Amino acid sequence: MAKNVLICDDAAFMRMMIKDILTKNDYNVVGEAENGAKAVEKYNELTPDLVLMDITMPEMDGIQALKKIRETDPKAVVIMCSAMGQQAMVIEAIQSGAKDFIVKPFQADRVIEAVKKVLG
Repeated sequence: MAKNVLICDDAAFMRMMIKDILTKNDYNVVGEAENGAKAVEKYNELTPDLVLMDITMPEMDGIQALKKIRETDPKAVVIMCSAMGQQAMVIEAIQSGAKDFIVKPFQADRVIEAVKKVLG
């Protein structure tokens, strides 16, 4: 059965790249969000199996959005993505409940490996 995924990134081409990788591997992209505030909104509306969330975004960053999503759903499965190899942000994301972390630019096999790992 296809797993439902919400993609959250402020860059449209990044969302498109992730969507392409996921759909080619039989995952169902149920929604997209361009900032953390929209991600929280869409999560509550769509209740996806997984969220792929960028860290650096306008309005509300990915870590704030992750915390908000996990407040309403402690079982939420979120994988963080970021181009920045900033150790502190990765650690904060994991401490805030992120299940994994993917570095941009995306390697298709790494994305799928992370998704399979967290969804079991």
